[in-house]
Amino acid sequence: MKKILIINGPNLNMLGIREPDIYGHETYDDLVKLIKDHAEKIGVEVDFVQSNHEGHIVDEIQLAYFQKFDGIVINPGAYTHTSIAILDALKTVNIPTIEVHISDVSKREDFRQISYVRLVAKKSIIGHGLQGYLEALDELAK
Repeated sequence: MKKILIINGPNLNMLGIREPDIYGHETYDDLVKLIKDHAEKIGVEVDFVQSNHEGHIVDEIQLAYFQKFDGIVINPGAYTHTSIAILDALKTVNIPTIEVHISDVSKREDFRQISYVRLVAKKSIIGHGLQGYLEALDELAK
């Protein structure tokens, strides 16, 4: 059974509260349940990390290497546009990674057009809402 690590960055714990016109009304708990249910259906094991701290995300990416994860689904939140440290951690562990964004960042502010994670991601799924996570799981389960 494949093991997939789901990493969510800053402010994703505030889903349902944070700008619901952009991110929707579903909560972080709703997201976790949606992913768990889908993972069970397609036969993959998932673990979750949510952190508002860049170093903690880097630590979890490195730990994924030692815990033998087969894939990473990451929504780095605002760190997408700023974190070379997260990029370097993903490059170091060389675990197949898919970048997910709930909103369509390509149609948002200019600073959101930069994605360091995209430089290493196998695929980027943007603007598909919470369903983007399920698409990423399906891709990594292949």
